[in-house]
Amino acid sequence: MRRWFFASESVTEGHPDKVADAVSDSVLDAVLAQDPEGRVACETLVTTGKAVVAGELNTTASIEPEKVAREAIADIGYVGDAEFSADSIEVIVLVHQQSPDIAAGVARAEEARSGSTDIYDILGAGDQGIMFGFAVDETPELMPLPIQLAHRLAERLAEVRRNGTLSYLRPDGKTQVMVEYEERRPVRVASVLISAHHAPGVDLENEMKAHLWEEVVVPSIPDSLLDRKAAFYVNPSGRLEVGGPHADTGLTGRKIIVDTYGGYARHGGGAFSGKDPTKVDRSATYAARHAAKNVVAAGLASRCEVQLAYAIGRAAPFSTHVDTFGTSQIPPDRLEDLVAEFFDFRPQAIIDRLDLRRPIYRPTAAYGHFGRPEFPWESTAVASDLAAAASSL
Repeated sequence: MRRWFFASESVTEGHPDKVADAVSDSVLDAVLAQDPEGRVACETLVTTGKAVVAGELNTTASIEPEKVAREAIADIGYVGDAEFSADSIEVIVLVHQQSPDIAAGVARAEEARSGSTDIYDILGAGDQGIMFGFAVDETPELMPLPIQLAHRLAERLAEVRRNGTLSYLRPDGKTQVMVEYEERRPVRVASVLISAHHAPGVDLENEMKAHLWEEVVVPSIPDSLLDRKAAFYVNPSGRLEVGGPHADTGLTGRKIIVDTYGGYARHGGGAFSGKDPTKVDRSATYAARHAAKNVVAAGLASRCEVQLAYAIGRAAPFSTHVDTFGTSQIPPDRLEDLVAEFFDFRPQAIIDRLDLRRPIYRPTAAYGHFGRPEFPWESTAVASDLAAAASSL
């Protein structure tokens, strides 16, 4: 029996790249709260003493990007820091209108220009590209176990900072989990790594390491998987008193593997944060995850990957591919037919099905876009219908 290991990492909301994601998604939500049809492509850079908010807006909303940015940064916990604080940083806003050529192609797709009157043929894809969605039966959330555990560790690390359990923690942090597999089944957590931003004077080896094990690791990893002999590393490079955007520049969209499947499944390369749902980098990736998750939830495969490809200004995907890695319970071509029947991947159909024109994106900026039941693309409501249709084939 083949035994192998796989590791994934996550980061906390105070990681510089996640600060940038939070600002970008906060700008998006501010627009959608006033103008659900608004178009947004917002990029943020954060560094010592500065935040730069740039991008394209096409909206009737009246927002103050500087105010939005300061509120997002304060909510994360960067307040009162001499080098990077919500109330003292310089916020530079560089925002302009969306390109009229792109706007025209999105507003009226090639299919509509060719005479189609189908409501879902009106909205064209906001960009070309490839997107992947994935699901696997390793966890109740149908996520790969390594990334799911890494996210829960990162969330717990932030929780014990926010609630004062470990008051010496600061917002920045990283987690990493290595899982041992037998064939395709995870059997134990073999090692855990936590890098945590902290106040001066903390005893790393005797105090902080014991606290993080008891307050973060034990509550986050199920007893059945937590090997008490697992290697546990805390701040292996030493002290981490300087963290956040003062230590490293943060950019929107630089944690796309953390945002998805931790490297366990393929990624098309497009980032999510700061993009409205006409951008298929975001909405089609959510739709592909929705389809893959429902296939696995229906029992039609134990793992499933859906690839979508789009051409800018066209509504229908350029191509669609379903791969179950040899686990499909029905002929693969029939499964592809079912996915096509139950999931319309044209941008307007995705937006309507998942109700994406709402200000729901700020919470996605940290701890993963998938495996969290509060997001509409995580629903498995289609699974029973898929299973019934498959049984009648």
